[in-house]
Amino acid sequence: MSLKRNEEIKSVQGDEDTKIKQYFHPHNTSNGINYSLAQFTLEPGAKSKIHKIRSSEIYYILEGNGVLEINNEKFHLCKNDSVYVPPNSEQFIKNIGSSELVFLCIVEPAWKQEDEKILE
Repeated sequence: MSLKRNEEIKSVQGDEDTKIKQYFHPHNTSNGINYSLAQFTLEPGAKSKIHKIRSSEIYYILEGNGVLEINNEKFHLCKNDSVYVPPNSEQFIKNIGSSELVFLCIVEPAWKQEDEKILE
């Protein structure tokens, strides 16, 4: 079993103007998992860079309001909403609220830097 306590996980600055807390990933978990789970935070008005990744993703909104654009289709998201992002989709998420946008992202198979391409 692997227990991850939020207060013990340090945030890192992501390449997409996001703060990231990596909870589970095959490199930090002994359970033999094939996915990754991370928490992302975007400040009001901030957006991630347009990118695509070879893996599928699920976003789950914990706090705030945002717009997720997937292949030029916009999804307005708020607390407790979730959305599936197919592999190799051009995407970005923007915080359209007045408070932080905090969301979980599950990536399967697990996120790898070489699988992600920044498009801007």
